[in-house]
Amino acid sequence: MRVGMITGREQVELVEFAASDPAPGTVRIDITLCGICGTEVASYRSGAAHSPSVCGHEWVGTVAAVGDGVATRSVGERVVIAVCPPCGDCPECRDGLGEYCRVVNAMARGKDPLAPAHGGFAPSICVAADRVVPAHAGLSDEQAAMVEPAAVAFHGVRRSGISVGDLVVVQGAGPIGLLAAQYARAAGAGRVVIVEPSEFRRGIAREVGVDDAVAPEAARELILDLTNGRGADAVIESAGVPALLQVAIDSARQGGTVMLLSYIAGDTVINSARIMAREITLRSAVAYSHGDFQRTMALIANGQVRTEPLHTRTAALEALPDVLADLGAARTNDIKVLIDPREQS
Repeated sequence: MRVGMITGREQVELVEFAASDPAPGTVRIDITLCGICGTEVASYRSGAAHSPSVCGHEWVGTVAAVGDGVATRSVGERVVIAVCPPCGDCPECRDGLGEYCRVVNAMARGKDPLAPAHGGFAPSICVAADRVVPAHAGLSDEQAAMVEPAAVAFHGVRRSGISVGDLVVVQGAGPIGLLAAQYARAAGAGRVVIVEPSEFRRGIAREVGVDDAVAPEAARELILDLTNGRGADAVIESAGVPALLQVAIDSARQGGTVMLLSYIAGDTVINSARIMAREITLRSAVAYSHGDFQRTMALIANGQVRTEPLHTRTAALEALPDVLADLGAARTNDIKVLIDPREQS
């Protein structure tokens, strides 16, 4: 079978792999759809090393075979990719910090012993059985293919400590920002503002129920006007632009919170004196926990969080190089592209 892999700066190849039976403790999944993540776009642009097993890590599929010792999954189950529950035995787990389990962290980065040799831009993949969870019956395949990024946003909003009635500002209307904005509302935010330079993406933000979607040059005046000059209760940075972390800090009120939900590669300069003087809480979130997935799926299934407007198109596996070239050059309005690997020429 052919598998889509990022092999260098602005290089994507369809690499031949032999289909294999699942090893003990693993399952083979026939992949239905796999989403393209922003980390793949960043890796494509930079050529920085991208773990092969997570090049394509937003997928839904069907269990096709189970390896020896697997009793938790059955052939024919529709599943989504996740991480395992806390191991219970690493130093973090033994100290009651299961949310920071080393095994889960390694699995999320594709560094666990059962990590596959390739990711989900493929007709099938073998992964550890405890990495998959049954897809919620109320989700379409397209919705299920977006559960993984939705869990990232859920995890970040959960860690942000948003309170009922808060004014929340989200910087960036990419997939994570648009999902985080909806979770902020579900968490009780009184008003949600998205700051985004693209008019197309601002339109999608309004479609998913954001109260205000504004261009960056209009954001500060609006935030101060909505808060009687005090600033936002919480600011979620999801744009991934280094200079915007300081903008997020400056947009928060005295005693407010900034949640870093984007991946900003390299060093970032911020004014620590302004953080201290205004008692800003700076938090961060990466990936998710096993428990985040069930709650994520439930919120999508009951309509509180909408993924459909974010899905701009589905493309065949053969189109992956062209799709990543368009996304990498920012010459497309696509927000979330799903890859269908089931048909190969």
